[in-house]
Amino acid sequence: MNRSVGRGRPRAEATDRAILQAALELFIERGVEGASMEQIAKRAGVGKPTVYRRWHNKEDLIAAAIETLVADEVGWAPADVIETQSPYAVVEAAIDAAATVTTTHEYRALVARVFGSAVSHPELMARYWESYILPRRQLAARLLERAREEGTVAADADLGVAIDMMVGAITYRVLQPDPPDVEEMRRYLRQVYRQVGLLP
Repeated sequence: MNRSVGRGRPRAEATDRAILQAALELFIERGVEGASMEQIAKRAGVGKPTVYRRWHNKEDLIAAAIETLVADEVGWAPADVIETQSPYAVVEAAIDAAATVTTTHEYRALVARVFGSAVSHPELMARYWESYILPRRQLAARLLERAREEGTVAADADLGVAIDMMVGAITYRVLQPDPPDVEEMRRYLRQVYRQVGLLP
């Protein structure tokens, strides 16, 4: 993505943010088919060339919107925190934000859209997987490795399967007809993390 530099940077960042927000909103509301670059530009209040200067196609733009805006809300622990703090402390620090975000209507709708697009728009899922999911799976794997070093995760645990179990459990729960409220999700997350050894 090309970004302006120098004195114009704050304005460029505001434009980027408006475009990303518009892309995310339209994707949630209408899916990939209903989120054209023209519609995104209109909602963001910018010209279509402004969007194309930053992203070449809507798949890249939607993937960037999910990565940037959702990651900001969830507040993923960076690598240096995972390396220097105990796994318990890292998970405890993330639970409240995770419970708050994953119980919103917008998050549930986003999850449904993303998984619903896996077959109909594999190029979006490929970009989303590469730019958003894989880096977080690597962080989660390192967190589990540290927990295994401390003896709270089984020595023979398959970390990839453990990650799938955590993500799958949360996804399945938020897409049920009776989605949890924040307090219920907080309790549920604790149970999920406890099962894999990330909480006592």
